[in-house]
Parts: sequence; structure tokens; C-alpha cells
Amino acid sequence: MLQIFKTRQNVDGLFIEELDIVEPGSWIFCTAPDEVEIARAAGIMGMAMEDIRAALDEEERPRMETEEGKTLILIDTPFRVEGEPTGTYSTIPLGIAMNEDYILTICLQDIPILRDFIAGKVKTFYTFKKTRFLFQILYRNASYYLNFLRQIDKRSYEVEKELHLSLRNEELIQLLNLEKSLVYFSTSLKSNEVVLEKILRSKPMRMFPEDEDLLEDVIIENKQAIEMANIYSNILSGTMDAFASIISNNLNIVMKFLASVTIVLAVPTMIASFFGMNVGIPLQESPLAFAVIIGVSMVISALIVFVLIKKKML
Repeated sequence: MLQIFKTRQNVDGLFIEELDIVEPGSWIFCTAPDEVEIARAAGIMGMAMEDIRAALDEEERPRMETEEGKTLILIDTPFRVEGEPTGTYSTIPLGIAMNEDYILTICLQDIPILRDFIAGKVKTFYTFKKTRFLFQILYRNASYYLNFLRQIDKRSYEVEKELHLSLRNEELIQLLNLEKSLVYFSTSLKSNEVVLEKILRSKPMRMFPEDEDLLEDVIIENKQAIEMANIYSNILSGTMDAFASIISNNLNIVMKFLASVTIVLAVPTMIASFFGMNVGIPLQESPLAFAVIIGVSMVISALIVFVLIKKKML
């Protein structure tokens, strides 16, 4: 899908409008484009189709390239994995290309970061201020990392509470998915940091003082996300090890209880078996034989229970 947007102004103020044809100052918005749309985007930007396709490769690493007034920036952006257990996240490349007239964004998925701009959730957003728009995307991207990290932390806390009395592996699998998400986030954030530092050093596009301030805010936000990802990852790793031991200990407690119950029940069974033999046995002529046998069995069982409780085995 390829859409074209541009910031317009009327009596009510600024708004974003979708266009049928490209105009200077437009934003070309591509989501999972086909070959025809890739060729059209490449023609508008004056770039090679291979550069446009780079953002559609899930294995592509974040980087920045500048050539003849054209800049291509690839970053990793976070998203929630649909159809997977709650709290499963991953990252996907997002391409941002700029030339003198246009800015292009391209991604394999319709990510909420860009939809926020279309929906008007980002203030002071103008498609014709390309550098500012670029840094706003980068800032929004870092903010989404922080938001997802908080969700991961909240979900891990909920799973931990379920694990206290659990004997199943489901909760541990959920924690494993959360840990994998944190690994993806940490790796992508560090790669994004390299790109941000390169932009700050090389300044491939014209920047105003407020743009430089915004870029510094982006770098600070990204560093904060890296620290949070590392902290949560370390905590989650230790939690998984601890709760794996807890689950094993809970299973041992259950097995110990069942073994103790088996011992207690074995005594009446053994006594009843003795008196059920087809041979001469004591009390076989007594009318109180049944009551005596049951009483003796209960007393012995009670003594065994007492001993097991004193030994903390029951």
C-alpha cells in the first residue's frame, strides 16, 4: 500500500490531507508495498529500488546512508506479535528516506507509530518539515519501546504471582517469551543508538537548533530504554531461575505428601490383609473382632501420622 499525505492549512488550522499525486513537501507512506509501489516510491525519491527494498528485509540491521542529497535511515521499531501469548513482542525494520522535496517511510507492517501521525496524535507535526518529522518519528519510536517495556514488566509481575503455587510450565514459557522480547528490544535499541549517534555527528541533513535539541532528546530516550531493557532482562533471568527451582520444590512437596499418605493408608491395608487370610487367626470367634481390628489399625495410623507431622513430612 502506498499513500501520500501532506500538511495543509485552513481557517481552523493545520491538518493532514491524503493526496492522489505527489507534491513537494509530501510524505510517502508505504506499508508492505508490492513491486509496482516500490518502483513508484523509488522513482519519486530518486533512489535505487534495492535501497527501498532494504526496509522490507526482516534481517536488515539499522544503518544510515547518504548520497547526493538523499538520506536513507533504517531503524528497528517494536511491535506486539499477534496470535502469540500475551506479552510477546518483537522488532521490525522501518525505513525513512529523505530528499530535498519528500520524505518516505516504508515498513512491512502497519505500525502504530506512523498511524499516530496520520491520526493527529503528534503535535507540531508538518510533512514539509522533513528533519523535524524524522526526529519526531525517532522520538515516537523510542517512546514506544519504553511503553512496551513497562507492559512487559507489568506482565512479568502478573506471571510471577501465578507461579507461586504453580506446578505447570505454562508460566515459565510466558516468562521465556518475555525474556526473548527483552533480548530483541535490547539488541535493536543498541543498534538504533549507533544510528542516532551517527546522525548527531555527521548531520546529513540541515538542522535548526530546535531540531538538534529534539535529536538529543531522542538519544536520551533511547538510552533510557536500553537501561530499562537491560534491568528488566537481568531481573527476569534471575526470576526464571528462581521460579524453576520453586516449581521443582512444589512438586517435591506434593510427592512427599502423597508418599506420606500412602504410608498411612498401607497400615490398615496390611492389617486387613492379615485377617483376610484363610487360616486360623486370633479373635476369629470374637464378636468384637471387627471393631478391635479397626481400632488397632486406626491407632497405628494415628501414631504414624503423628510421627510424620513431627518430622515435618506431612
